[in-house]
Amino acid sequence: MKKTLLVTLVSAVTLLGACSSNVAQSKSAGESDVQKIIVGTGTQFPNVCFIDENGKLTGYDVELVRAIDEKLEEYEFEFKTMDFTNLLLSLETNKIDVVAHQMEVNEERQEKFLFNKEPYNVFPLQIVVNENNKDIKSVDDLAGKKIATTATSNSAVFIEKYNKEHNLGAEILYSTADINNQLRTGRVDATISTPFATDFNNKYADAQQKVVGEPLLNSNVFFLLQKDNTTLSDHIDEALIELKEEGVISTLSEEWLGADYTVGF
Repeated sequence: MKKTLLVTLVSAVTLLGACSSNVAQSKSAGESDVQKIIVGTGTQFPNVCFIDENGKLTGYDVELVRAIDEKLEEYEFEFKTMDFTNLLLSLETNKIDVVAHQMEVNEERQEKFLFNKEPYNVFPLQIVVNENNKDIKSVDDLAGKKIATTATSNSAVFIEKYNKEHNLGAEILYSTADINNQLRTGRVDATISTPFATDFNNKYADAQQKVVGEPLLNSNVFFLLQKDNTTLSDHIDEALIELKEEGVISTLSEEWLGADYTVGF
């Protein structure tokens, strides 16, 4: 299914019925109609979707979408970057067609959106603290502590629920500022993140962090689409299955995340 080179645009842009989004468009390329798919992602998720030192958007999710794009000749995937907190609203209002940002399943998302069926990696959530912190070793040690997280993320959903159900009395801060700096300076006690993000932050931002305790969650990760966009979802699944069989996804995971996070499927 390797994609052929697009040639001169010969017809006006029109909406295709196969995709529910208003931004999904078709254009003639030779004898084939290629449907444009707008993929929403971020720029500040280490190793996953970020801007590198050359100003290029890259990372595990980004390069995986590019690999899927090569597989699906009927589509052309185009990235649109934004803050994480704007991704779901943009999907809901048809400004994008797909979210690629390590999206885990939760009830609220399932009610509004469609997850594709084939996961593309496992997302381990763990407690992250300053490397000099000797007091926090497990989730219960977060009692009465300040925890920084990103609103609407699965990290936020998990710690909100745990805090309430276990009466931790923790203060959850929804931060858009530099959480690395907040941890380094002691303004917050912990965050909920992944080992691969922590490794990246330590290497490139001198974050001085460490992961403690057992994984809080090991969630499968999917792409997120509009509820009725089943055709595109099925095609993405087909491409993912091929890429898994070819070893491409494992290779990308090892390259960008530091280990093969596809093992948990």
